[in-house]
Amino acid sequence: MFFDLPDNIEFKQLNSLALAYVGDAVYEVYVRHFLLTKGSVRPNQLHNLSKRYVSAKAQSKILHSLLDEEGFFTEEELAVIRRGRNAKSGTIPKNTDVQTYRYSTAFEALIGYHYLAKAEERLQQIFVRSVGFMEDK
Repeated sequence: MFFDLPDNIEFKQLNSLALAYVGDAVYEVYVRHFLLTKGSVRPNQLHNLSKRYVSAKAQSKILHSLLDEEGFFTEEELAVIRRGRNAKSGTIPKNTDVQTYRYSTAFEALIGYHYLAKAEERLQQIFVRSVGFMEDK
């Protein structure tokens, strides 16, 4: 399910933190759906399992693993990642270091970018690789 932005807002021009804000929510929903399909149904169990995928540390590791795959990202995607990584959030991460937090923000910005672009196939590719990476850990 995709939502349309108002005509006066162009998603490619959105602030990286706005993209990350959307991407965080989209990725969380995907992970929750994934866990439900694996048979996890108790809310506390779901929450504890989802933290493994959606934490800043996990997202940073996922992004680094995908960056290590030569040719996985397009130049446009790499530009979104750089913008997300370099965005100044104004908040100090509580449970992680700044570099990890910045890479997780970059990952979320990429997800938000593709969601707003309605690039469902590419989102699915990234999601499958992401959970596959975390399942192997």
